[in-house]
Amino acid sequence: MNAEKRYEIFRRLREDNPEPRTELAYSSPFELLIAVILSAQATDVGVNKATARLYPVANTPQAILDLGVEGLSDYIKTIGLYNSKAKNVIETCRQLIERHGGEVPDDREALEALPGVGRKTANVVLNTAFRHPVMAVDTHIFRVSNRTRLAPGKNVVEVERKLMKVVPKEFLLDAHHWLILHGRYVCQARKPRCGSCRIEDLCEYPDKTSDD
Repeated sequence: MNAEKRYEIFRRLREDNPEPRTELAYSSPFELLIAVILSAQATDVGVNKATARLYPVANTPQAILDLGVEGLSDYIKTIGLYNSKAKNVIETCRQLIERHGGEVPDDREALEALPGVGRKTANVVLNTAFRHPVMAVDTHIFRVSNRTRLAPGKNVVEVERKLMKVVPKEFLLDAHHWLILHGRYVCQARKPRCGSCRIEDLCEYPDKTSDD
């Protein structure tokens, strides 16, 4: 795919959604961090339902730490893998208090050192909470990048590196959100909605579908 096509893809995505936002509900970097940890192999809708009950009761590292694993589990048991997630969240809260003064670090290495926080989660927090121009590649972005030929790669790290190279700088800050939303609602896994896709004419996917 050439640079002109890539530019036009993001120009249209921006035109349709000038200020894209994550669908996870949060009001602080800490709330976002916990929501992203909980969102692994879960839907944003499911996470939001759980945090809508949790955050009014506990939305700081100390408050969640005080709940303990069992107390936290009661709030998040509707989310997949909630037992291991509860343990990770409690330990993350402990480390935030002991190592970072209760604040979420604005630093990839420090974020990735927290339990339950991998590269993707760190990138989401850096981009969404701290507005770093980084790319968090999830299954949606991986699929869209490969299917459209925007930034094909064999794994998420390869796709991330390619996107960081080829996405025009003026779009980089919000590209993560545009691509996720496009993958979630248009370029879906089982049957992409090519007939109603805003960038169908720019996409290089050979097996385009109709919306029938």
